[in-house]
Amino acid sequence: MKTFACKKPFAMFPVVVGILVALMSAGSSHAAESAAAPANRFAATIAPAERFEMDGVLVELHGNKAGSKGRPLILIPGLATGGWVWQETVRAFSGDHAVYVLSLPGFDGRPAAPATAFASARAAVEKLIEQRRLDKPVIVGHSLGATMAVAVAEDKPAQVGGVVAIDGLPVMPGTETLPPAERSRYAQMMKAKLAGANAALFASQQQGYMRTIGVMDMGKADDIALLTGRSDPASVGQYAADVLELDLRPGLKNIQAPVLVISPFFDVDGGPQGLTANAKAEYYRSLMQGAPKVEVVTVEPARHFAMIDQPQQVNDAIRKYLSSL
Repeated sequence: MKTFACKKPFAMFPVVVGILVALMSAGSSHAAESAAAPANRFAATIAPAERFEMDGVLVELHGNKAGSKGRPLILIPGLATGGWVWQETVRAFSGDHAVYVLSLPGFDGRPAAPATAFASARAAVEKLIEQRRLDKPVIVGHSLGATMAVAVAEDKPAQVGGVVAIDGLPVMPGTETLPPAERSRYAQMMKAKLAGANAALFASQQQGYMRTIGVMDMGKADDIALLTGRSDPASVGQYAADVLELDLRPGLKNIQAPVLVISPFFDVDGGPQGLTANAKAEYYRSLMQGAPKVEVVTVEPARHFAMIDQPQQVNDAIRKYLSSL
């Protein structure tokens, strides 16, 4: 979930629509070079102890469920990404926690998502908690996954033990003052635009996104783009439209668990526009207003994929949060 800075922080509407429309008109000459690279540092994921499906959502269990000391963790990746994005998180926590890593339909080469993409995945997460009898799990989400974590915590306040939202919020930043009809109009435009993208164009757009918004390291950006480019463009558009139309703020008061929001900040991007790390964190805190227990932690320097740019900082923040529960 990406935001834009302006004189009045994030008050305008550029957000995802602006990003995707810009990417739709821009290709990249680096895609072929990256595709020819001999190895992808994110492709070799950690082997899970168990792998199963939950209503179309791929679930990979890491760690010893029976012998785990800490709360179960559910890791939900963001738009167009798969479970591989959580490799450093799995390494850090699977020794003491049962870690359930999800991959959503339509992403990372998975079969296309249904028309009710976000709602169906949201229900699948809730079914996972129920069927696996998870005791007060902590849901850790990135971007789209963070919004889903908030949604599940609103739906099942007594069953969810915690939420960690990495650069994801209950409403798309920059759209919080838009009337529902206008938000819906932009969502449908975005959905239609992505539905018309072929695989080659989509892969090129993914590289442009990762190089400018995703991560700081260009080599990592290219590696990640090769993986996100495997996602179904129409499914990506459906999820993005669903989230753009969503406003979970009225239900924040129902969340019983503490919420940790991780706000990445990269001065190279924000500095020239007059944005500070504190201003961004305060803005994120304002969008979470209504939730009883919220902490916002800045991770820097980092772009949208903070757990890849700064895995140690992110893991330290999660570990500190877990110790407080």
